[in-house]
Amino acid sequence: MTSSTILECAASVIRKSSRERPADAVLRSELRSQRGLSRDQSADITKSVFAFYRWFGWLENTQPINQQIEQALELARRFERSPEGFSESELIERAVPSWTREQVQITPEWIRSLQSEPLLWLRARPGEGKRLAAKLGDCRPFGAGPLGDILKYQGRQDLFRTEEFHEGAFEVQDVSSQAAGLVCAPKPGETWWDACAGEGGKLLHLAALMENKGLIWATDRAAWRLNILKRRAARARAFNYRSRIWDGGPNLPTKTRFDGVLLDAPCSGIGTWQRNPHGRWTTSAEDVRELADIQKRLLDRASTAVRPGGKLIYAVCSLARAETIEVAESFEAEHPEFEPLPVVNPLELKAETSPKLWLWPQQFGGNGMFIVAWHRKA
Repeated sequence: MTSSTILECAASVIRKSSRERPADAVLRSELRSQRGLSRDQSADITKSVFAFYRWFGWLENTQPINQQIEQALELARRFERSPEGFSESELIERAVPSWTREQVQITPEWIRSLQSEPLLWLRARPGEGKRLAAKLGDCRPFGAGPLGDILKYQGRQDLFRTEEFHEGAFEVQDVSSQAAGLVCAPKPGETWWDACAGEGGKLLHLAALMENKGLIWATDRAAWRLNILKRRAARARAFNYRSRIWDGGPNLPTKTRFDGVLLDAPCSGIGTWQRNPHGRWTTSAEDVRELADIQKRLLDRASTAVRPGGKLIYAVCSLARAETIEVAESFEAEHPEFEPLPVVNPLELKAETSPKLWLWPQQFGGNGMFIVAWHRKA
């Protein structure tokens, strides 16, 4: 496949992408339809698509898309060679939509992180990080102790074809998502509810931390996500869960009162804009406001299932004030039966504690995320 053919494949993805059809989903479909693509060719097409959206604010939209992609790739190369060649004002002006300034604390460090290529993070089974890193190679543990099971992968092999993946020895999971599981800190034998489980990334982490003992309820509004969770759980050998459809309504999926509830709520995804640059240009300020209302409603309903003394963990991969601090403050004002639960940032392991944690991409190399913890008064 020639470079011009790769550009045309990338351009095809971009033409088909829209607010209703995210570029990453279109890209997966396009790559599946292309017969005989090598791993390097697929990687080049992917890089071209994401470079286009990452550098979209610099492009001349009157030019043919192929030329815009070439310009974006050149900007990416320039930034990789010499990031200081882009001024702070230029980056802040061009890298994100203007409405973002109303919602996010924009710093040059954050913007520069958005223009960099994202890292690939793995989660090993508890206590198995060192052994897995030796088997896979090209892995660097995030830290010592429990952080040694968080691995930054820097190799080029197709991890999904490795023996270790099929044996369930690891999951591909962002470092910030792993931090949310560590904040939950579930104990073996406890009962938890992952209220917006999606495809199960955080649930599988909770199950591993619980040593497959106890019970986790997994709910989501989409049956297809829970079907993916079922397949993932079988590979990971996680069997201490039940799954149900829950649309977020007042009728909860069970009358159980839980030791802990994790609400990883649907959000704008601003924290994923490094990994998903298309989202920068399809998300609006109105989306943020509407999602904040949904988050408040979900938090209000999920909180009723926490037993006295139990934990409530709210997490969003957003950095917007409306979806983070304002949701937390609204909940605390309306629910005096809960009080803040100070926790240590698991990625820092310092003595300082806080019930509200901000994880920024420029700090830890993962998605941006906000986590807040409460417990119900006994």
